[in-house]
Amino acid sequence: MKTFFLSDRGKVRQHNEDNGGVFYNSANQVLGIVADGMGGHRAGDVASKMATELIESYWKDTPSIKSPDEAEKWLKQHVTLVNEQLFQHSKENDECEGMGTTLVITICTDEFITIAHIGDSRCYIVENGQVQLVTEDHSLVNELVRSGQISKEDAEYHPRKNVLLRALGTDINIQIDVKTLTNDDLRYIMLCSDGLSNKVTSAEILAELQKDQPIETKGTALVSLANDYGGEDNITLVLLDYNSVQTESGGR
Repeated sequence: MKTFFLSDRGKVRQHNEDNGGVFYNSANQVLGIVADGMGGHRAGDVASKMATELIESYWKDTPSIKSPDEAEKWLKQHVTLVNEQLFQHSKENDECEGMGTTLVITICTDEFITIAHIGDSRCYIVENGQVQLVTEDHSLVNELVRSGQISKEDAEYHPRKNVLLRALGTDINIQIDVKTLTNDDLRYIMLCSDGLSNKVTSAEILAELQKDQPIETKGTALVSLANDYGGEDNITLVLLDYNSVQTESGGR
């Protein structure tokens, strides 16, 4: 499996509040993560960095994950633990009061992938030549779409588009969405922050990933495309290519 990670400040923001990476456990299984610190709160970069580093440390000490049940249990247990640590940190440090982050994670094995998320960072997959969004945004606008109050088209330009209903670290109790997919026909998994998904369409994602180019070129092109369309937010992605055996990693 080839992997690529890239995080970019974008063209407007003074700081990058995104974080993430690709990490390996003791059985050399892959975990990808993207965390988008909440831009409307202080210390969003602290929240996303803490979440990423804590998950990385727990994953490195984890033995082989052999079943979807094990993967789902691991994600629920450790994301809940990280939430408690972030929440406690914000209470003990005035400069971090109210901090939070989105989180999307995938555990990848040879037989299945398990995805957990909270907030509006996303997971897309490509299989059989089609791209599919497999997470659902925990946002006010998405809830308005789900309830039929506004259309998907209206949602794209809604003034409260960035309002989240769930995030990591803002409350001691959280609800995490977790799902497992088989990877029989899977080609790509892409995790990204909304700095990318708000700018680049599913069709554009598929078009870039189908090009006959190295994974680094594809991932960099997607980030560049989001910047070409304005780059008002930080832009982060993790790209995993299942149609390969050797691993390549990218930087920030």
